[in-house]
Amino acid sequence: MPRKRHQAEEIIQHLRTVEIEQSKGLSLEEIARKIGVTTVTLARWRQEFGGLKVDQARRLKELEQENARLKKIVANQAIDIDILKIAASGNF
Repeated sequence: MPRKRHQAEEIIQHLRTVEIEQSKGLSLEEIARKIGVTTVTLARWRQEFGGLKVDQARRLKELEQENARLKKIVANQAIDIDILKIAASGNF
């Protein structure tokens, strides 16, 4: 069975559903089966998206992507600096 990649908005909606169903008295296993995920996935989602709203989750993902892009730029600059240092020292 192929893995389904849930969007942040869907995850937050599922977490709201879990809270509602738990208040009705259903167990976590029953709720997870109803949603179509495992209890481990629900725990991971709670840890990552626990108290977020949809707009906050979108902003979090945007910031993570921006951070990854900036890290890549810094890594490339560090490599360029090392190459220039080697070339300047004349040990090539």
